[in-house]
Amino acid sequence: MSTYNDSTGEVDIIFAGGGTAACVAAGRLAKANPDLKIVLVEGGRNNFNDPTVTNPAVYLSHLAPDSKTALFYKSKASKHLNDREAIVPMGGILGGGSSINFMMYTRAQGIDFDSFETEGWTAKDMLPLANKLETFHLKGPGFDQSKHGHDGPINISDGGYRSKSEDQFCETVKKMGYNVIDDLQDFEACGGFSKWQRYVGPDGKRQDAAHRYVHPLLQDGQHPNLHILLESKIVKVLFDESSPPRAIGVEYKPNEEHQPNTSLSKPIHKTIKASKLVVVSAGALGTPQILERSGVGNPELLKKLDILVVADVPGVGEEYQDHHLLLYPYKTSLEENETLDGILSGRKDFVKALGEKDPMLGWNAIDICGKLRPTDSEVAALGPDFQKDWDRFFAPHPSRPLMLCGQVSAFLADPSLVPTGQYITMGTYTAYPFSRGSIHITDKENVIDGYDFDTGFLSHPSDIKKQLWAYKMSREIARRLPYYKGELELGHPKFKSGSAAALHDGPLSGDIKNIEYSKEDDEAIYDWIRGNLNTTWHSCGTTAMRAREKGGVVDKDLNVYGVTGLKCADLSVIPENVGANTNNTALVIGEKAAVIIGKELGIQV
Repeated sequence: MSTYNDSTGEVDIIFAGGGTAACVAAGRLAKANPDLKIVLVEGGRNNFNDPTVTNPAVYLSHLAPDSKTALFYKSKASKHLNDREAIVPMGGILGGGSSINFMMYTRAQGIDFDSFETEGWTAKDMLPLANKLETFHLKGPGFDQSKHGHDGPINISDGGYRSKSEDQFCETVKKMGYNVIDDLQDFEACGGFSKWQRYVGPDGKRQDAAHRYVHPLLQDGQHPNLHILLESKIVKVLFDESSPPRAIGVEYKPNEEHQPNTSLSKPIHKTIKASKLVVVSAGALGTPQILERSGVGNPELLKKLDILVVADVPGVGEEYQDHHLLLYPYKTSLEENETLDGILSGRKDFVKALGEKDPMLGWNAIDICGKLRPTDSEVAALGPDFQKDWDRFFAPHPSRPLMLCGQVSAFLADPSLVPTGQYITMGTYTAYPFSRGSIHITDKENVIDGYDFDTGFLSHPSDIKKQLWAYKMSREIARRLPYYKGELELGHPKFKSGSAAALHDGPLSGDIKNIEYSKEDDEAIYDWIRGNLNTTWHSCGTTAMRAREKGGVVDKDLNVYGVTGLKCADLSVIPENVGANTNNTALVIGEKAAVIIGKELGIQV
């Protein structure tokens, strides 16, 4: 339940959005100074002790079409996606994406932070913060413990459950010439596979930002300064009439999607005043909308919607980025305890497993992943235009992966679509897509779907070629796994009869040769990619931290240009993408925001 109500009155800091970075920053600041009055305003419900949040194995439930824990943004149709409308989910519950994501412990590369070209945000600056947030449970000679933290709020472990198939996978890829690297999360390592760790504690519980930074303070009785306001949507930031305008609060209303649907359900707008700071932290798809409804953005857009221009910042909502994901399922001979198919299909009863404290509930089914780069010959085979892009962006920087690729030990869709069995899914996602999109509001009041969203997926021609390489690479690995029993037809390109690339039913044995793909086969793969590629749930970049004249929205201290008393703190601020699942970067942004705000207020965080 919410702890903020009208009688709470004015606060010092408002976080407009209760996602990953906001929970980190709010929790750090509230703990550092119990006199600092803070409220987190979240559009979704509380996640406290929600078994679908705390138990990792059921994370896919949050992506169900009727889910109330995710926000489903619909993009406009794109010719690059065979005229599909991409659907991009975002966290819609306290804790944001950290409450519903796949829990893969994946740090950005050090060069990613250096590419921001922003004082205070280099790899050297950010590694201590990445260490500060974690308690890293792994030991062994392959881990440089100075590159990890040991007393932070977020436990990094395997959660107490792994499948033995990870060892078979590692042996297979080693024989194929791939590196198997102990630690791919040291800010430098790249070019191989690794046994993946998770944002899961040794007790098998998810380590989301709300449970690790906010709920302990709400529960301990020692921090009445920290408040949460749930199921409430920010309409806009309020400004005074000074020059430049100063943010003095927010206007919000109840989230209609969490209220009874009756004729009496007429949301009433309310305000909260902030004496020191407003931080917009509604994610890469929510934050730019709040700014635009508040009068911060491109004047041409704002005037069309009869919104008073508070600050001319045309970069708001531009440069949208994500990672591009494809999922390829395979039949296997794995045992029931080596995939999540039993739980996801209902064959294994979730409530009974909870009662029995089944350790499998602490598993996300992702034991193996890789940060991978193609060989020189594989790059050349993708054509001269791709070669130029490779030479410009990747060749000079060997720590940049082209692709992340992992094995998920489950079929990641409606289990009724496939026969009862045990499956794996090879996921391939582009580390640094060159494609860019945008999101802008179409209505100054509609906080639910009053936007125009273009993902930009595959709008750059090199991005589809990356996925062509990834399909062939991941399929060759899958075909050599000792538990492989063939491709699942519904999840693979439609090759013509008689093609050397035709799908296979059953295991392979003996000397397995690489498939020779024809030009026609490549076209079938391209068509499949356009028809199936979607989000990796890693939206970022829409209020970029760069110079204003270069399309930036915030400065190095996260201040929004053209106003005072207003910051952004979430994945919308990163100006360049990261070669990793983005949860760690969101956590680090929260830690950095807390340090920046604390310094400005004279608080040691």
